[in-house]
Amino acid sequence: MPAPRRVCPSTTGPAPLSTSALSAAARLRPDWLKDPKVWRTETLAGLVVALALIPEAISFSIIAGVDPAIGLFASFTMAVVISVVGGRRAMISAATGAVALVIAPLNREHGLGYLVAAVILAGAVQIVLGVLGVAKLMRFVPRSVMVGFVNALAILIFMAQVPEMRDVPWPVYPLIIGGLALMVLFPRITKAVPAPLVSIVILTVITLAAGIAVPTVGDKGDLPSSLPVPGLPDVPFTLDTLTTIAPYALAMALVGLMESLMTAKLVDDITDTHSSKTRESIGQGIANIVTGFFGGMGGCAMIGQTMINVRVSGARTRLSTFLAGAFLMVLCIVFGPVVSDIPMAALVAVMVMVSFATFDWHSIAPRTLRRMPAGEIAVMVITVAVVVATHNLAIGVVAGTLTAMAVFARRVAHVADVTAVTDPDGASVVYSVTGALFFASSNDLVGRFAYATDPDRIVIDLTAAHIWDASSVAALDAIGTKYAQRGKTVEIVGLNEASARMHEKLSGELTGSH
Repeated sequence: MPAPRRVCPSTTGPAPLSTSALSAAARLRPDWLKDPKVWRTETLAGLVVALALIPEAISFSIIAGVDPAIGLFASFTMAVVISVVGGRRAMISAATGAVALVIAPLNREHGLGYLVAAVILAGAVQIVLGVLGVAKLMRFVPRSVMVGFVNALAILIFMAQVPEMRDVPWPVYPLIIGGLALMVLFPRITKAVPAPLVSIVILTVITLAAGIAVPTVGDKGDLPSSLPVPGLPDVPFTLDTLTTIAPYALAMALVGLMESLMTAKLVDDITDTHSSKTRESIGQGIANIVTGFFGGMGGCAMIGQTMINVRVSGARTRLSTFLAGAFLMVLCIVFGPVVSDIPMAALVAVMVMVSFATFDWHSIAPRTLRRMPAGEIAVMVITVAVVVATHNLAIGVVAGTLTAMAVFARRVAHVADVTAVTDPDGASVVYSVTGALFFASSNDLVGRFAYATDPDRIVIDLTAAHIWDASSVAALDAIGTKYAQRGKTVEIVGLNEASARMHEKLSGELTGSH
């Protein structure tokens, strides 16, 4: 009987994948590939956002003083690029009003070439700021500023629709009301299709079928008929050009990052998920550089369209962001005549609904206001007021944060306290200091000691205190000097490790008289 022959596995064919490799591959697949429902939600959300982007991008182009195609190209490249390199899934980046306001003077005075060069430089600045960790500064934005930011952007979204409701034919008003009613009632029937998309389609069909003459998307400006072509900005590559564009590029970088990071934080809260703010900062820079090389006007996170995508349409992945940019170009180039016939009333209704959904109504409820500290309310109101007055969310956030810091400093300044206990024999007195010692609280510290009547030996016990800055060390030095002038000795005890290091390093070095 012949020996059984051993069959060796072929070395030329593909090796079978292990179970662990297959499971790892499955984990790496994006959500929209795993679930057809997610794919449908993301696709329809991207389509709604693309429709809403068109009139906004054209309007921002007018603000910047450039051709509408420049704003539309910017929205296309920003959305597509940030969908890959950004740190916050489902957030929409495109041409924005904040960026348009910053760069409009540069375009007016020097032309489109300088504007495009500034966009590229702003992107480089954003990458540098991202690498340096500027996103970590977001931890210093308090909740009251965040609430003010949300309410202010809701107000700005609504205010941006007001011009579309002035001096217009009367049918615009029932169309807007009908659009709002559709978006409220349609989700009760089904949520398979985004209500804003249904509203836009139905109102467009009604106006075209009935021949109703109302302002349309086409009235905003001509849509592009081809894709953007990459190229270098038409400027002389000299130091003089750099000094001209640098201030505008820095302003654009800061405004864009502030708006993008605040929007990312808002989406984090809405979706109860975490995002990488550092990656988002670097991603915004990359997106702006790409946009500049394609001749766009630059941009940042777009709050209104992000709310349409995340809150209204329920998108949660990068696919919706990518498709928003892709659909934008398809709608302009392939379906331009159809898109031009969409009534502005339909898009106004969508944005009005977004503004109402964005506003934090709980924050202004009487019950909430009664319980909220006056300082917190003041911070929220100042944030909203500055944003609405300047139409700049970044300025409002900075103003609100500075106000919050002032309120906090004032509140903490009163926490520090000093109590004195004199020994029964009257030979010494112990001053117990409690609380945080910093520039606000330490200013009052010097006046809390009885220099003339105290005994010869004074002990300052800082066991329950903490030294935070040089102002506190200078105050302690001043106290010691006042006692020394009267021939009395001061001993400081109870310093924790950090306070002891700061005191040892700075004591006697702050007045210049040593």
